[in-house]
Amino acid sequence: MTITAANDINSLMNVSSEAIQKSLTSMLGGTTEANEESFDSILNAAISNINETNNYISDYENEELKYAMGISENTHDLTIAAQKAETALQYTLAVRDKLLTAYNEIMSMQI
Repeated sequence: MTITAANDINSLMNVSSEAIQKSLTSMLGGTTEANEESFDSILNAAISNINETNNYISDYENEELKYAMGISENTHDLTIAAQKAETALQYTLAVRDKLLTAYNEIMSMQI
């Protein structure tokens, strides 16, 4: 491992993902217990990410309905909800694409 890899991970500390923080701990000399739990933490983080994305999309749909029915005339809230939903969906799709790429690489390895 190089120092730049640790610095790249350090720049992600503002991300609230437990998987990223656990991977930083394991890269910097964490225990083997953290390594054994890494798949579980990654899976839980992925599920949490999907749930959070669904919440943002639901919030956007609620704001859209309020605006369409005339309950809310605030386009600012609608725009913010739309942007949050779009950003969360793009992040989720990027994570999915990386996981599929990693899976395909693992499956193409010869034993």
